[in-house]
Amino acid sequence: MSKKSIIAAGFVVLFALVFGALLIANFSGVKVVYSDSQIEFNTTPPLKVSPEVKSMNDAFVDICKAVTPTVVSITVKSDRKNEKKPEDNEQYKFFFGPDFQMPDQGPEIGSGSGVIISKDGYIVTNNHVVKEAGDNGITVTLLDKREFKAKVIGTDANTDLAVIKIDANDLPTMSFGNSDQCQVGEWVLAIGNPLGLNYTVTAGIVSAMGRNIGINGGGYGIESFIQTDAAINPGNSGGALVDINGQLVGINSAIKSNTGYYQGYGFAIPVNIVKSVVSELIKNGKISRGYIGVQIQQIDETMAKALGLDKAKGVLVQSVQKGGAGEDAGIKEGDVILSVDSKEVNAPNELQVIIGSHHPGESVKLIVFRDGKTIDKDVTLKPKVEDNQQTAMNNPHLDQEGTNGESSSGKEIKTMGVSVTGLPSQLKDKLNISSGVVVTAVDNYSDAFLRGLRKGMVIVEANKKNVASVDDLADAVKGKSKGDSVLLKVVDQSGQERIIAVELQ
Repeated sequence: MSKKSIIAAGFVVLFALVFGALLIANFSGVKVVYSDSQIEFNTTPPLKVSPEVKSMNDAFVDICKAVTPTVVSITVKSDRKNEKKPEDNEQYKFFFGPDFQMPDQGPEIGSGSGVIISKDGYIVTNNHVVKEAGDNGITVTLLDKREFKAKVIGTDANTDLAVIKIDANDLPTMSFGNSDQCQVGEWVLAIGNPLGLNYTVTAGIVSAMGRNIGINGGGYGIESFIQTDAAINPGNSGGALVDINGQLVGINSAIKSNTGYYQGYGFAIPVNIVKSVVSELIKNGKISRGYIGVQIQQIDETMAKALGLDKAKGVLVQSVQKGGAGEDAGIKEGDVILSVDSKEVNAPNELQVIIGSHHPGESVKLIVFRDGKTIDKDVTLKPKVEDNQQTAMNNPHLDQEGTNGESSSGKEIKTMGVSVTGLPSQLKDKLNISSGVVVTAVDNYSDAFLRGLRKGMVIVEANKKNVASVDDLADAVKGKSKGDSVLLKVVDQSGQERIIAVELQ
């Protein structure tokens, strides 16, 4: 090692010794302190809760403990074996060749909830939860983690209810309440398995009763939902809506949402409907309902004035099915059904719920308003039959005169906001009608437009009098004032008859 390197190393060592000495000098006399005190957490409530609030809190806890064991989680595996595969399509074979095969997509998995209604394993849920299940594709999981395979006992698309069964004994069962006694504003709890979060409980109030949202069974759907703001999400379907007594008041079925998730509007099937449907499904495996055979509509103030009612009440008979129970009993289109078996009906779903609880061959007594009078009608209900009596029509194209080449004078009925022209013979034949006038224009956003009157419809009656010409329609509104109503019977381009009330402007 060179002399310079030895000198440099010496300086480094010397610097280290001096720096260490300085550190020791500066920290000498500094005492390290250790805390020997403990933090005391404050556990004194800042408020004294009133007995009423404490009681409500305890009630919710007690409800959850009592009811949650009666709710189950349902997993459904769909069966795709019977679905037509893409490679079976001739166009698919043309592009990809006859031997190309798509990979097996496998089954789809869905989930929902259910409510145990008997100790030996009967469970009520939604039809839409189990309807796509494959063979042996329904698995039920209880609160205690036990799993069972379930079989479908029966389904009813018109109410979106289904009954399934597991082989078990001594199960906890739900207590049934009375949904007719539910009131807007009362507390309810929704219990189910939303978004894979098993046994979730949410609380809210009854927001509305008797909601009809048009999701069940097409035109034969029976809907009178309990609306609630208790949070309901996908997976809650088939779960329980219970009152503060811990009794079932509804089966959660649907949500109204722009996103597919909770936005404050949930709907449950009233338990009184559930009881009657479930009893028949367990007994017969299917539902047999009686029908009047009429198409019905809500009545508003404009329609009430046109019909001569003192207020908006009852439901309007839009059309009567050929050969149906209503026709046999003498029900006519334009009649207003005010009550069934002494129960007032003021909405179509109210009538459907009452009639849907009866079987074919049973009789009901209707009070009907017709031409200013009320009359009694005894109706013996019939099974549902598809109505094939409607006349189809190939959307006739009207020329500028509105008559497919035939000359006819047209006229604007300003107080109605429509223009009409005479009825050409071609339309008479296609629609099988003898007279009427064709609507050639409807003022945008007029009352006639908002109530569904459209270009191409044929007006055949006004205020229950035949319309054979444009002048007949003009006479029907002559002498009437702004705000008065005119009752129209129209035939649309499919051949379907409708009754429309239009307020004059």
